[in-house]
Amino acid sequence: MTKYEHMTDSAALAELGERVARHRLERNLTQAELAREAGISRRTLSRLEAGESTQLTNLVRVLRSLELLGNLDALVPPPIPSPLEQLRTKGRVRKRASPRSDQGPSTKPDEWTWGDGEEGNA
Repeated sequence: MTKYEHMTDSAALAELGERVARHRLERNLTQAELAREAGISRRTLSRLEAGESTQLTNLVRVLRSLELLGNLDALVPPPIPSPLEQLRTKGRVRKRASPRSDQGPSTKPDEWTWGDGEEGNA
């Protein structure tokens, strides 16, 4: 379990913003320079680095400019279906979630289940 699993949304955005700022400084770029390179306003970059909410497109543009967009697989890895799932779906990609049954096992009295027989039968 990582420390990020228990972070609030605000804390996660702040951590992300700090990392973007550190990468910007490692490349010796000002906020104005990176913002211009990413095609966003300096104020937008400032908000992103401060951990404030901004559009996801802005983050993608900044990551691309910092040459970090390739790390997206580490952030959200592509799902890898199990071999049994691959056989079951025959290579098709799922487009919908299956409906879930929120009910437990059926408790209808007229249904037979193991252990419902007479005790004396062996």
